[in-house]
Amino acid sequence: MPTQNNKDKDQNSASPPEEMAIFEADILSARLCALEILDHIINQRQMLDQAIENNKIFLTLSVRDRAFVRMLVSTTLRRLGQIDDLVARAQERPDSLKSLSLRNILRLGACQLFFTEVPDHAAVDTSVRLAEHIGMDRQKGFVNGLLRGLIRNGKDWIAKQDPARLNTPEWLLKIWIADYGLREAARIAEANATEARLDIRIKDETAWAHWCEALEARRLPTGTLRRTEGGNIRDFKDFDKGEWWVQDAASALPARLFGPLEGEEVLDICAAPGGKTMQLAAMGANVTALDRSAQRLKKLEDNMKRMGLQDRVKIIAADATVWTSPGGPTIQRILLDAPCSATGTIRRHPDLPYLKTQRDLDGLISIQTRLLEQAGKLLGIGGILIYCTCSLQKDEGERQVNAFLARFGHFRRVPIKPEEVGGYEELIDAEGDLRCLPFHLANDDGIDGFYAARLTRLA
Repeated sequence: MPTQNNKDKDQNSASPPEEMAIFEADILSARLCALEILDHIINQRQMLDQAIENNKIFLTLSVRDRAFVRMLVSTTLRRLGQIDDLVARAQERPDSLKSLSLRNILRLGACQLFFTEVPDHAAVDTSVRLAEHIGMDRQKGFVNGLLRGLIRNGKDWIAKQDPARLNTPEWLLKIWIADYGLREAARIAEANATEARLDIRIKDETAWAHWCEALEARRLPTGTLRRTEGGNIRDFKDFDKGEWWVQDAASALPARLFGPLEGEEVLDICAAPGGKTMQLAAMGANVTALDRSAQRLKKLEDNMKRMGLQDRVKIIAADATVWTSPGGPTIQRILLDAPCSATGTIRRHPDLPYLKTQRDLDGLISIQTRLLEQAGKLLGIGGILIYCTCSLQKDEGERQVNAFLARFGHFRRVPIKPEEVGGYEELIDAEGDLRCLPFHLANDDGIDGFYAARLTRLA
């Protein structure tokens, strides 16, 4: 989207009428695309990436306009509670807005007014044209009047808002308050309103200086390379040569907790789509990648081939809650990255709070319990089991592990030390488990929420 100065320059230039018509059509197409995607997420509970992938308009847009659409929808989702509060304040009868598409037009318009650099007049004009385009001619005056009212009063209203409370579903915020206290829950919610940086893991960690320069990134103490800017990863240097992959700094920590892995055997449970599998194989391990989804394992297989690591990985499609090893409980290294609510990744996936429910959480906890018990049965005496989730809820992390240890007395924690996670003491809790929160590593632009415990079998 052009800045204000560039926008004025475009409007004052002597472009032929047909070029201006194409330019204006592109602007409307981008907003229409954003509206359709938001409709599918909010009204049909589609994931953001899936809604984008399935949108026909998105494929026709320029690279710049695709980036704008993703930014606009993501920002709207991150600030949805604040935006809905603003729209409600601007209406004479807040409960009278029945049309979901009209509501989403207003959401996108309000987002552009207060949370992007889009000029006010452009935000209002394109919102009015959107209403007209989808057959709501009679609502154009309403859209125009409401958004202009927001221009007059919105900043004062925003100053009085509680963003952390408004932008987090009530059921989820209650859990975080119970788990961490009001102050830390608020810090989590505030951190979730910011976009996560793009993190990269390289196959040859000794070549980090080269890749920092090539990928315009900096190296974190954990070994992850972090870019300040985003971008299309397929456009970055040597993506197809298999020298690096995208993996958040937090999710790259569990594999490090095994220590040296050259020539060692590792069972990776719930392995697809393969980020941790690639990391284990790149560390020299021979990995058995186990997952119940054949479709997701195909993506894992493709990733291994791109990285040239396929000879180090054996792929098995099976239900890990019942799978047994032919050799019995002899496996010495098991990584269990259990299915979870993924609330630690909200900075990357702002659609998640509007796709998950308390009921979903209850079902996931049950699956995690069964997976952890089965992993325990597979582990040999003296072996190491890493249990991890990208969830912020302690029911999926600390309490899950505590309950397992209470049931099975022949297992113990092996506390994690700060030097194993880049020296970041704030990432280690009182029990010696890894507990990342989105506001941790603030000086390094944050980190995904994550939990990991290292367990061993004594008998």
